[in-house]
Amino acid sequence: MVIKQLAYLVALAREEHFARAAKACNISQPTLSGAIRALEEELGVPLVERGHRFTGFTAEGEMILEHAKRILAEIDTMGQSLSDVRLGLKGRLRLGAIPTALPLVAQITGPFSERYPAVTLTVLSMTSNAIQSAIDNFDIDVGITYLDNEPLERVISKPLYNETYVLLTREDSTLAKRDEIGWREAADLNLCLLTPDMQNRRILDGIFRSVGKAPVPVMETNSIFNLCSHAAVAGWVSIVPSQLPRFFGIPSGLKALRLVDPAASRSVGIILADRQPQAPLARSLMAISEPIPMSE
Repeated sequence: MVIKQLAYLVALAREEHFARAAKACNISQPTLSGAIRALEEELGVPLVERGHRFTGFTAEGEMILEHAKRILAEIDTMGQSLSDVRLGLKGRLRLGAIPTALPLVAQITGPFSERYPAVTLTVLSMTSNAIQSAIDNFDIDVGITYLDNEPLERVISKPLYNETYVLLTREDSTLAKRDEIGWREAADLNLCLLTPDMQNRRILDGIFRSVGKAPVPVMETNSIFNLCSHAAVAGWVSIVPSQLPRFFGIPSGLKALRLVDPAASRSVGIILADRQPQAPLARSLMAISEPIPMSE
C-alpha cells in the first residue's frame, strides 16, 4: 500500500467521478483506476461499486476511506510539524465559517497571515452542521461557528464574540422613526430571513417561539448580504446580526433597529478537532485569535 493510493481513494470520494478525481490528482483516469484496483487486490476486498460510472463505495470501501482520511491528515500534520521546526509554518489552512461570521473572518485571518506569510488560506462559507462534519472528516482544519446553541462534538473551542440582532427597515418607513422593536411585533412584519438549514435561522425561530410567535417569512435566502438588499423592498424588513452593519455600515436608505424583549445573543467562536497530535496550522490560528471587539 502506498500513500498515493489512499490519496486517490479520498479524491474519488470527494469528486464522486473517476475523471474529475484523476484531474484533481494530476494523473490520467486509467492510472487512478489502476491504483485503486491494486489497492483492492492488496487488501483483498472490493472498495468501489463497479459500473459504467462511479456509484459509491462498498461497506469495506467506506471503512477504508475513513482510515485513509485519518492517515493522510496525520501525514499532513507530520509535514507541518517538520516544516515548523525547520523553516517556520507554511502550507494551506482550510477554514469553514458560518455565513453570518464571514464579514469578521478577516479579523482573524489578517493577523495570522501577517505572522505566518508562507501559509495560504482557504475560507469557505458553510452551515454549522457542514462545519462539524468537515472537521470530523478532515476536510477543513478550523471552523468559525456558534458555540452555545446546538451541541458541538469532539472539538476544542475558543469564543470570539457574541452575536446580537437588529431589524433592517427602509428610512422612509414608519418603523424608521424608532430605535428599537420587540420580537413579538417584528414577527408580524414581512420578514426576510435566512433559510432553515442555517443555524442563525434556527436561533431566530427559537427566539420567536419564546415570545409565542412563529412567523412565516416572505423571502428566504442563504446569503447574509441578500438579506440587506431585500430590506430595501417597500414593506419588507430583514433581521441580521448586528455586527454586519456595525462593521460595514448600514446600507444606503436603510435603518437598523435594536431587537429587544428579549435581549438575545449567541456566542460565536473558533473550533478545531479535539485529536492528537494537533495540526500546527490550526493550533497556531487558535492560539493567536483574540476576542473581536463588538462595542456599540
